[in-house]
Amino acid sequence: MRAEAETHALYNALKHGSDPEVGAIMGPLMGENPDFRPHGDEVPGVVAPVVGEVSGLSDDERRERLLELAPELVEELEAQDEEDDRVLPDLPNADEYDQIRMRLAPNPNGPWHLGSARMPAVIGTYKQLYDGWMLCRFDDTDPETKRPDLDAYDEILDAIDYLGFEPDEVLKASDRVETYYDHARELIGKGGAYTCSCPAEHFRSLKADAEPCEHRDKDVETVREEFEAMVDGEYSDGEMVLRVKTDIEHKNPALRDFVAFRMVDTPHPREEAADYRAWPMLDFQSGVDDHLTGVTHIVRGIDLQDSAKRQRFVYEYFGWEYPEVVHWGHVQIDAYDVPMSTSTIKARVDSGELTGWDDPRAPTLASVKRRGIRGQAIVDAMAELGVSTSNVDLAMSSIYANNRDLIDDDTDRRFLVRDGDASDATDRDRLPAGAAVAFDLGDDAPDTGHPPLHPTHEDRGDRDVPASEAVLLESEDVPADGERVWLKGFGCFRRDGDRLAWVGTDIDLVREEGVPVVHWVGAGDDEHVRVRLRTMDGDVVGYAEPGYADYNVDDLVQFERVGFARFDAVPGDAEAAEAHEYLAFYAHP
Repeated sequence: MRAEAETHALYNALKHGSDPEVGAIMGPLMGENPDFRPHGDEVPGVVAPVVGEVSGLSDDERRERLLELAPELVEELEAQDEEDDRVLPDLPNADEYDQIRMRLAPNPNGPWHLGSARMPAVIGTYKQLYDGWMLCRFDDTDPETKRPDLDAYDEILDAIDYLGFEPDEVLKASDRVETYYDHARELIGKGGAYTCSCPAEHFRSLKADAEPCEHRDKDVETVREEFEAMVDGEYSDGEMVLRVKTDIEHKNPALRDFVAFRMVDTPHPREEAADYRAWPMLDFQSGVDDHLTGVTHIVRGIDLQDSAKRQRFVYEYFGWEYPEVVHWGHVQIDAYDVPMSTSTIKARVDSGELTGWDDPRAPTLASVKRRGIRGQAIVDAMAELGVSTSNVDLAMSSIYANNRDLIDDDTDRRFLVRDGDASDATDRDRLPAGAAVAFDLGDDAPDTGHPPLHPTHEDRGDRDVPASEAVLLESEDVPADGERVWLKGFGCFRRDGDRLAWVGTDIDLVREEGVPVVHWVGAGDDEHVRVRLRTMDGDVVGYAEPGYADYNVDDLVQFERVGFARFDAVPGDAEAAEAHEYLAFYAHP
């Protein structure tokens, strides 16, 4: 009985992460051991001391002891822990595949906005969960409407790296045009495609009425000849297309004899693909590539359900098995005035309305990276959204909370006294109303403050903040005449006109009398450095303690009572900052 009681107590404690209780153990113990029931009056007397012993053990000791008594229960707990950690649902029929193979299929028409991060975040997480394989395939077969940006290929790969993932293979669809031609020829030979020169409006009308066009019953040889003429560039834009022969009477008009290839007069921007004029439509190209690269699972938007249905016609002609498909809704992200649209962001960058793709006001990965937000914070937030078919909203506050958890422990604290008059940020509620205010110090005041580098890591020591004669305070931290204020890491002062008189370092003044604690910097020219803090609402100008100058680009600090920020540039190198200013990018509170 004692061994059973100990087993149940250990399991209960580990499962709930707390000390076991006699009442919580009695039910399962008696239920699983009917032979104990005749001795019901004696059982509590056995269980109680066992519970006391288990309560005195650490979690590691509890796990080690349970492993001796009932290793199968430890396995059960570990399985539960793994299940609790999985924020994504299981992929459909995953156990039927030797390897889970998934793909990212970005269109390289520009750098990624924040919404673009959802696909690599989810697929990359699935790759880790299943020890799978991930392809990055650039679907760049539209040289005109969604014209590829030559810089975007590397920018997207950099974004994937920033999010913490590495593709197992990278392909460009524009390198594979001959492969698509070969499959088109095979499809023609199977009677599954025909060339069509109907004007677009005419075919649209026929399709709406579920009527075939006059070209649908062409003989295979004619279709072959005309397709080869397309490949040779003998037609111009709009003169000829290759259609997949489906069901012209299908209840969904979007699936009726869809276009597989069309003519594009505009050369592809990549030199390697510039001579092609007959280009595959995305549904054909993507479908062929998914099969040839062995993709087992596709994640795509709910608005692309028709794409899967169109591709299934092609798969049926070739006798291929279609991959598993997971559809999800759109994601919307708050906090930005700029729409999450590549074309819109590009237009605003080109017009000068945004300074670049890494402008803090732009909802882009380049922007949040420059602000000091870790890619893992975005991945975790995106994965937590799951793969529901419903549209979902993502609050930037959740990304900020994730990032805070990632960086807080390693980030030094520093002071930044903001100057409301010198700042042009539009969110004035988060700024001091006026200019920074200077106060002379009394003669008996120390000449240096020593606030800690980190509030919970005393071992990292204190920092030296000099103030030989005067200090600067934010306008809203200025005490009324005669009132006291605690300068953090320095001590207590009482205002006497334009001076601060030294009171002392008795912390009980704060704890028991409610003296406000504020940040500060020395007022001397060599006792602070001027910082321009770039935010989503504009620039905030302030004065940081001189130790801030010792950091390097990309270092993070938390300006106390202001927020986390990334060190971006030193004076002279600072984009759109004054020559004597350090430039920092605001991350979040």
